[in-house]
Amino acid sequence: MASAPSSTSELPRTGGTHLPDSARDLVKILVTGPFGVGKTTLIDAVSEIRPLHTEEHLTEASAHVDELDGVREKETTTVAIDFGRISLAGGIVLYLFGTPGQQRFRTLWDDISYGALGALVLVDSRRIDASFDVLGLVEEAGLPYAVAFNAFPDAPSHHTSEQLRAALDLEPGTPMVTCDARDPRSSIDALLALVQHLIDDRPAEAR
Repeated sequence: MASAPSSTSELPRTGGTHLPDSARDLVKILVTGPFGVGKTTLIDAVSEIRPLHTEEHLTEASAHVDELDGVREKETTTVAIDFGRISLAGGIVLYLFGTPGQQRFRTLWDDISYGALGALVLVDSRRIDASFDVLGLVEEAGLPYAVAFNAFPDAPSHHTSEQLRAALDLEPGTPMVTCDARDPRSSIDALLALVQHLIDDRPAEAR
């Protein structure tokens, strides 16, 4: 992996199912975060192929198991993975694997995360504490990661970057950005922050 594109204007969208001829670095990335944070939405927004989803409707039975505070309007949930693909300039192709956000799907984590080079962790600033378990899984797996606060319309705006970083207990070098998971450019910018972090984190001779 050489260098990340510097702007979204350099991001070709192939629109097809085949890899572009320029594909050089194929990278598995996790898109993770707590239940209802926007993982499926982000993959939908950026994928150049038709995304794969394994969603089911929420039932009254699951309402007693899953934490629905702050996401009462949500009607479906990912029960295995979401999958999409995005080709970046410079021959970098990201394979995006969205993970289920509920603790009851914890047994899938090792299988989904196997072979991933990094993770984009989506966070809802209205319920920051819901992200702790996922961050723990990412750190336990030893994956480099970036944090993206999904800009929900009613998200509080009075928190500073320093306060948010402290609330999540992030290392100084961990990228932290804001994105709108519904917006392709905003979501790709968040992925680029992760890609650049992965590049910067590699030994110089491997870049």
